[in-house]
Amino acid sequence: MESESLKLARTFLGKKVQLEFDQPVGSSYAPHKIDSYPINYGYVPGVPAPDGDYLDAYLLNVSEPLEKAEGVCIAIIHRLEDDDDKLVVTPKGEQLSDEEIYEQTSFQEHLYKGIIIR
Repeated sequence: MESESLKLARTFLGKKVQLEFDQPVGSSYAPHKIDSYPINYGYVPGVPAPDGDYLDAYLLNVSEPLEKAEGVCIAIIHRLEDDDDKLVVTPKGEQLSDEEIYEQTSFQEHLYKGIIIR
């Protein structure tokens, strides 16, 4: 049976999405011992996720810190042991291999068991 988080995330696959970033490139996050975010990490404003926060998203292939951005959801990182899936977004829907996605998100995703869904 598909989790609520994955059902929600699937509705964004292949679509344009507006994002806001609470952890832009270069920011830190003490609870996860992340000294400097290598990518922009944020959420889809106004879209609540099952964990009580907004639906989370990674923006890949952008090196400067941003407050907001628009892109296309190219994949989902589905966490197998928690109901907190992540959208994988690129500025113009540029396609990345699974390995490239894992490489850019491993700073955080190495803590979880997950699979990439397209």
